Amino acid sequence: MQLFRHQICLFILLFSSATMANNTTTTLTLGVVPQQSAKKMVERWQPLIHYISEYSGLNIEFQTAKDIPTFESNLAEGKYDIAYMNPYHFVAFSDAVGYKALARQKNKAIKGIIVTRKDSDITSLEDLNGTEMAFPAPAAFAATIITQAELRKRNISFIPRYVKSHDSVYFAVKKGFFQSGGGILRTLGAVPDDVNEALTVLWESNGYTPHALATHPNMAQNHREAILKALIAISDDTSKSWVLEGLGFNGFIQSSDSDWDDVRALGIISLSRPQI
Repeated sequence: MQLFRHQICLFILLFSSATMANNTTTTLTLGVVPQQSAKKMVERWQPLIHYISEYSGLNIEFQTAKDIPTFESNLAEGKYDIAYMNPYHFVAFSDAVGYKALARQKNKAIKGIIVTRKDSDITSLEDLNGTEMAFPAPAAFAATIITQAELRKRNISFIPRYVKSHDSVYFAVKKGFFQSGGGILRTLGAVPDDVNEALTVLWESNGYTPHALATHPNMAQNHREAILKALIAISDDTSKSWVLEGLGFNGFIQSSDSDWDDVRALGIISLSRPQI
């Protein structure tokens, strides 16, 4: 009887410990800049988030925002524990909020592009003079800031129209609402075939350090290390290559804040509250 009671007590202790462990599992939010529709982003990001959660033992939850300005407001308020943000965002919010670089895509440089319809009469940037152009948002780094800077450098006047996302730019140009628009190669490659095949790249910029995966300044160091290990692990796991391919990524490398000094050198961090 005494042995039986001992076994019962041991079972209760083990069950209570397991329950406490499950109840204390850390939940962290991963906010992703809304370059595409929320539905498409969930489909592309959830496999990676599931992998990180399983590998690290942390509960990672996907979040985004209805548009890029809302995403910026969330960053400014420090709402995301982890954030996938464009280079301009990272430089601005690492300074304003304290977000710390964790990782970025390896062997990757981000380039801005200007697209037109394939059947358009526009053959050079100069042909855009005086036209309305579609852009995702005022401070989208490559799609807006870099492309507009090039146009201004060439003294080409244009009227910017902001349509909330990269996908919206491509659809608007394809439908003829605008003659041209700004984007990046990765998001152009992810649109439906009928949209992609209707468009052509008129101009492409030089390359810059790509989007950052960064963590909130209050995140525990052991959690940062666990997430980084998961990102490096999936980059080397050929059985999970489909996860990265779904995102259009080729893997991750560890990063430091200084990796974005090429963006800082552009001298564009002048807004009191960044607006993508």
